[in-house]
Order: sequence, then structure tokens, then C-alpha cells
Amino acid sequence: MPMQQLPLAMRLRERAVFESFVAGPNLEAVQSLQAFAAGSATGVAWLSGAAGVGKSHLLQAACALAAHRGLTAAYLPLRQLLPLGPEALSGWQHAQLVAIDEIESVVGELRWEQGLFTLYRESQERGAALIGAATEPPPRLPFALADLGSRFAAATLLPLRPLGEADQREALRLRAHARGLDLPEETAAYLQRRFPRDLPTLYQLLDTIDDAALQAQRRLTVPFIRSVLTPEPPES
Repeated sequence: MPMQQLPLAMRLRERAVFESFVAGPNLEAVQSLQAFAAGSATGVAWLSGAAGVGKSHLLQAACALAAHRGLTAAYLPLRQLLPLGPEALSGWQHAQLVAIDEIESVVGELRWEQGLFTLYRESQERGAALIGAATEPPPRLPFALADLGSRFAAATLLPLRPLGEADQREALRLRAHARGLDLPEETAAYLQRRFPRDLPTLYQLLDTIDDAALQAQRRLTVPFIRSVLTPEPPES
């Protein structure tokens, strides 16, 4: 069964697959999600971690793997769905895997929580897998519906930790490779030394460098990157 057709805001990023995710200290979480996506595990899982640790990537990767295995999957990024109202949580009765992202964005909103509770109950009644993700684990979120909070708290909790420096460089290399670029080790290390060491920032820098390299037809050497990311002094 192919993946259910999703609205534009909910389509999966092509690069968001398990093969392009560097697990590092999060290998156990990745393996658990792969089991859910392959249909060999059911129930509820909950990803937690700060922005930039890869929650959205992993949820979309799980949906992509589920679709590859012939399962029907739904990816629901709640922050994007806010303008649609809680009704966006309806209509997924046939999904065998439901991945709900950015749950913290609706916690405390009673109608949204009621919609989540219904989605939770329906998925469990039909034996589907449900994966939620938020910046915090369930006990640290101020749910308006105590029953919803307690049910999520009983999920398989999968905290994500930031990558170390070596794993960050590998993640950058994979990102560059996906864009057809060769990122030398010393170039990745230069980015880590000179800029904030969080992956969203480093990915944005890599995108900027990629655009410049495409225009200039240059390799990603340290001197070239320095020239791209260091603004020219104003003319006197």
C-alpha cells in the first residue's frame, strides 16, 4: 500500500532518510524507530531533544521507510498545521504509522489535545504505530488533559543527544555529498572552529557555501570558504 497522499506542507524531504542520519550517541533511538517503521514494533514512542538534534529528520525517515515497506504513513508537523486547526488531526484512520512532530506547539490547547487523544486512541485500537516528538519528554510538558500526558509518559521514551565533533563532521560530509559536493575534513573542522557548533547553523552555512561554489566553480577549500563567509570591508 503506497504512502497516503499528503498536503504540500506535510510532504517528506527527500534527504530525510535513515541513511543520511549520523546516529552517533543516538543509535538505540534510531534502531527503535527503524523497528517501528518496518512494522516489527507497535505501540507508542516519544522522541525528545533540543532543536537541531534531528527529531524531524528521524520522524520523516521513519515514514519513508514505512512507505518503502508498503505501509501507509502520515507525517504531521503540528507547528505547520496550526493554521488548519485541530481538524488536521482527523482522517488518518488508515495510517499504519503516524508521526507527530512539534507536539510542544499545541500542549495546553485543549481542542488540540482532544484531537491528539482521539488520534492516540484510534491508532492503538487498530494496532498502528504512533511516534511523537517534542523538545521535552511528556512529564515535563504542561498537558491540559492529564490522561493524554500520562499515556504519552508510558510510551517508549527516546531522548536524543547532540552529536560530538567527529559525528558532526560526518553529518556535514553526508549533507555535502547529497548535494554533490566533496567536503574535506579540514574544511568541516574550520566551520566548527569558527561558527556555532549546532547542525542547523552548520547546514545553513553549507547551503550558502554550496551556492557560492556552484557560481564560482570552486572546490570547498578553507581559503574559498573564508572568502565566502567573511564579508569584504566597506570601501572608504
